[in-house]
Amino acid sequence: MTDAFKQDALDYHAKPVPGKLSVELTKPAATARDLALAYSPGVAEPVREIARDPENVFRYTGKGNLVAVISNGSAILGLGDLGPLASKPVMEGKGVLFKRFAGINSVDVEVDAETPQAFIDTVARIAGTWGGINLEDIKAPECFDIERALIERCAVPVFHDDQHGTAIVTAAGMLNALEIAGKRIEDVRIVCMGAGAAAIACMRLLVACGAQRENLVMLDRRGVIHADREEINAYKAEFARDTGMRTLDDAIDGADVFIGLSGPGLLSAEQVTMMAPDPVIFACTNPDPEIHPEVARDARPDVIMATGRSDYPNQVNNVLGFPFIFRGALDVRATRINEAMKLAAVHALKDLAHEPVPQAVLEAYERDSMHFGRDYIIPTPVDVRLLDRVSAAVAQAAVDSGVARKPYPAHYPLESVNDVYGA
Repeated sequence: MTDAFKQDALDYHAKPVPGKLSVELTKPAATARDLALAYSPGVAEPVREIARDPENVFRYTGKGNLVAVISNGSAILGLGDLGPLASKPVMEGKGVLFKRFAGINSVDVEVDAETPQAFIDTVARIAGTWGGINLEDIKAPECFDIERALIERCAVPVFHDDQHGTAIVTAAGMLNALEIAGKRIEDVRIVCMGAGAAAIACMRLLVACGAQRENLVMLDRRGVIHADREEINAYKAEFARDTGMRTLDDAIDGADVFIGLSGPGLLSAEQVTMMAPDPVIFACTNPDPEIHPEVARDARPDVIMATGRSDYPNQVNNVLGFPFIFRGALDVRATRINEAMKLAAVHALKDLAHEPVPQAVLEAYERDSMHFGRDYIIPTPVDVRLLDRVSAAVAQAAVDSGVARKPYPAHYPLESVNDVYGA
């Protein structure tokens, strides 16, 4: 980033008022009667109704369209463990995306907890405040235990987006990339560079989509995670292979797929040449990927390439997932976001990329045409159809899998896509 861009970013967050979100009134508050209805004595009436039937909280408060974005700041973006307070701009940013793309209100909560258990206890005690909880920027392996415990203890959906959002978008793009390459996910050899929260979630979801565990090789800083390795946590051990492979050179030879969730520049052009025909490379580290697309294409013109960057085609961007997943979950008052709902989101994203691209998307990207193919395997974040397609698929999956407390369509329908996008 240039010095000018850095200053622009600081000014954006500081001016004209600090922060990126504010609270707005949804009811009139101009007269004495308005205030009497909003607070004392009028507020006593919804209080009594909620005490009589807790489900009335969805009728008389904003809980049903409210998500908490919660972090301990232990894995902030690519910056590491900088503490809960430093995570606040990111959590506010997440709230901007919830509102911008799915009309969901949110509040950010930064928890200064000395242990994972203290974090779990803190969040569990206040979880009923919201309709859902988005966990964010929590380091592995603690994030797995934290999410699992909160799912068990909370009556609202809990979703760690660093895990599942990345996995859902990756899986959708991967299924389309393999279709273009003429390969089946059941047959391909997959190399995953990285063994953190996103990497493990990606591999788990690809297995749920049909990938065979014996065809997966995962690497961390020490090389291939293999069955003879000592001192690996239970989550890495889940993907330990009984193999003689030890290095990326060993693993990449003949591989069909490379997924990078690790660090910049870790995949070389020479290694790309070692891959199978029509290799699929998802180099998702930001801002500098494991290999830049132009380098990969020079080495292998037949490559199908995705990154996490917006200035290249096929951006793996979590905003394609989490706003619409929560929208669907909230709309049917789901008690959790389960595997069926994640897979529904995968296939909704995958299928949408096959459809004609709206003119508004072409104009946003200054393109004359975009169509399903090597440079368009994932919908773009500005595609307004995401709200309808992904949210509806997730909501219906919640109903079908028995975790919804309301039928679909939702109790809180958005009158139109334009209401969310401000058109």
